[in-house]
Amino acid sequence: MAKEIKFSLLYRDMWQSSGKYVPTVEQLTEVAPAIIEMGCFARVETNGGGFEQINLLFGENPNKAVRDWTQPFNDAGIQTHMLERGLNGIRMSPVPSDVRRLMFRVKKQQGTDIARSFDGLNDPRNLKDSIVFAKEAGMISQAALSLTVSPVHTVKYYTELADTLIGMGADEICIKDMAGVGRPATIGRIIKQIKEKHANIPVTYHGHAGPGFQMASILEAAHAGVEYIDVAMEPLSWGTGHADLLAVQAMLKDAGFKVPEINMKAYMKVRSLTQKFMDDFLGYYIDSKNRVMNSLLIGPGLPGGMMGSLMADLENNLASLNRWKVKNGQPELTQDDLLVKLFDEVTHVWPMVGYPPLVTPYSQYVKNLALMNVLQLEKGKERWSMIADNIWDMILGKSGKLPGEPAPEIVAMAKEQGREFYTGNPQELYPDKLDSFRAEMKQNNWELGQDEEELFELAMHPEQYRAYKSGEAKKAFEADLAKRKAEVSAPAETNGAPAAAVTSSVAESQSFMPKQLVVNVDNEEFVVNISYPGSGNSSAQAAPKENVSAAPVAAAPVTGDVKEVLSPLEGKFFLTKESSESPLKVGDSVKEGDLIGYIESMKTYNAVTAEVSGRVTEICFDNGASVDEDDTLVKLQ
Repeated sequence: MAKEIKFSLLYRDMWQSSGKYVPTVEQLTEVAPAIIEMGCFARVETNGGGFEQINLLFGENPNKAVRDWTQPFNDAGIQTHMLERGLNGIRMSPVPSDVRRLMFRVKKQQGTDIARSFDGLNDPRNLKDSIVFAKEAGMISQAALSLTVSPVHTVKYYTELADTLIGMGADEICIKDMAGVGRPATIGRIIKQIKEKHANIPVTYHGHAGPGFQMASILEAAHAGVEYIDVAMEPLSWGTGHADLLAVQAMLKDAGFKVPEINMKAYMKVRSLTQKFMDDFLGYYIDSKNRVMNSLLIGPGLPGGMMGSLMADLENNLASLNRWKVKNGQPELTQDDLLVKLFDEVTHVWPMVGYPPLVTPYSQYVKNLALMNVLQLEKGKERWSMIADNIWDMILGKSGKLPGEPAPEIVAMAKEQGREFYTGNPQELYPDKLDSFRAEMKQNNWELGQDEEELFELAMHPEQYRAYKSGEAKKAFEADLAKRKAEVSAPAETNGAPAAAVTSSVAESQSFMPKQLVVNVDNEEFVVNISYPGSGNSSAQAAPKENVSAAPVAAAPVTGDVKEVLSPLEGKFFLTKESSESPLKVGDSVKEGDLIGYIESMKTYNAVTAEVSGRVTEICFDNGASVDEDDTLVKLQ
């Protein structure tokens, strides 16, 4: 009898692997009935990872989004699953144990059946609580092996890791080939050995299409014994996303497997709705390069899930770097130039920081470290001049045990800076905090929510939740969307040509394009400065009309020489990153090497220190203001 293989639709991850955002709750509930009508999915991925942070950035209530999105699948008997990051829960940084436990209880009550838990370092200590908490909440615990290719990540390494996680109580195993760089034959050997020892443990294969191995990997996984295959569908399959349902079904059917039939009328409806969501606004956040498979990804092994944000990061940093190059009489770089330099640097630094699997958040950490090195090298400076604190936490063992050993020069750098390596259980570094968040909810007269789900959101995503509650998140998103629409539609309206055609002839028609618009969002006006592709102008910025340039926080009379502390990169300027820190004030005295503040860029906080001593006479930007590289942050006397 033919072996049956079931399909799981990655509708959330389809979007996140292509661009910055996922659909709104209205869009998700519109497409859900058609997904069910397709009749071929045993499971659908409904939440997890960055899903709820995106809801908050939209100004949406993430708890309503999860409940409304999971409900149709619950009613239809289709299992729902979420992705969570072990110690990091569903955010980028470590989460207290009591918040992690509450997460599983909330998600189960909201309609999520399966918790797919992974740890970016494959440290079983970080997954043990996830397994316990998921089962305690009544969920199916699916433990994931974060797959990568290195001298330490062998077949034996992964099969022994699976043994450990199953011994901890995991109900299922997921082979998480998050970058799609897993070699097909090796994937087959890993799955075969797991199934030989644990025949009754269901196994799922999850991969990305980007480097080009995925179809071969799916076929090897099927022959090795997997029960579930994760798939995507047009118009968001392939590229940095996942293999297409139709191709996978046809391939497995030809290979003799029993696979579900597809209601093609419903398929076309889901396809059409997905395209409609792209046309509505989500396409403005999808880089065209992310729609193309790229064998260059084999080398750096960067995951598809971060490629959407990567291209946006490159765009911003390239503009900043080229401004510096023009100022210093050097030739500018293209985005492709920077991309190749970045990939080469990732390949160089990855072994030096201990081969962390390139999955969230460690893929971002390694990429950020590499990008900072590239930017510094391009300016004639040295590598390692900027290492964010959370990257140091990874290197020092505060996030878990690295698979490999850091390079001697990294160890020496840590000792020079007085940093200590940690070998204990990472969770012990992050004490329980729910009580403090309960107090904040009470102080603000905020409801805890059904099943304490609002309390959970504040505790999991404090800054995003506060911005959501204040309404600032929605205003910022709508202003950014208006800016992007203006960038595309303004040239198209000028000469009647399609936007894509206009982009190729921007230089010729630039004099006819508006350079500034005033956008009204909820009765607040924003000035939008517009730049066009190829124009050489600085990136567009949106700011409240009454605050077009960031006002200084404070200033004091100045006598004598003024010394400036410059921003080392583009991002958002913060005086503190944790409530326990005391912000810098005008009048404070600082010494060389003292902390000035942080630049939040590419999901990490990069410390800014004083290169000279002096007294603070001016703080030039508001807390949270956007800054460019070389902007003056603080003035010293």
